Amino acid sequence: MPGIGHNRGPSMEAGHRWRTYQWRRAQKALMPNTIPMMIVRMRVKRAAELGMSYKTYATIRQASGRDVMGLLFSSNALRIMGGDAAMPRDRAKFLEAMRNAERLALVQRPLDADIVSVANPCLDATELAPDITTSWSDMQARVRGFVIARGLVGGQVVVVGDTALEAEWAPALRAADFLPSEQYFPT
Repeated sequence: MPGIGHNRGPSMEAGHRWRTYQWRRAQKALMPNTIPMMIVRMRVKRAAELGMSYKTYATIRQASGRDVMGLLFSSNALRIMGGDAAMPRDRAKFLEAMRNAERLALVQRPLDADIVSVANPCLDATELAPDITTSWSDMQARVRGFVIARGLVGGQVVVVGDTALEAEWAPALRAADFLPSEQYFPT
């Protein structure tokens, strides 16, 4: 008789391969191979609310184990390049269509975060981005602090950017993922 903690798996006696095969087959029969259709429909709807393809959203969701509750954009990804500090109208319309998620932006110098916020009402919050001279720990504290102040945790946020420096925000934040802007925004 097996002792405490034994899962009554296949024994090592003669016929071991057959019992192992039957054991694995029984385990596989218990686990569903597909996601229920209702869940797929909900996730397709959620992907559309976030402006993502279902494939991108499902990959992020599977890897992080969390729903995406916010997107953190760089000013480069938003194509905010100076002057009036407004993003191009096609990007603004795309962000305006997003639902049930925070739209955050870190803006590169010489842009001013407050001016960018006023010029782009589709953004929920803006902050000055860490620059190349910012240490890792300071960058981590700044990016995390900005996200936490919005009531989010890193694993709920996807970073959307253009440069290698912006890609570093994702691990600093412990974000769900990093997406290059050309993958997120329609061309």
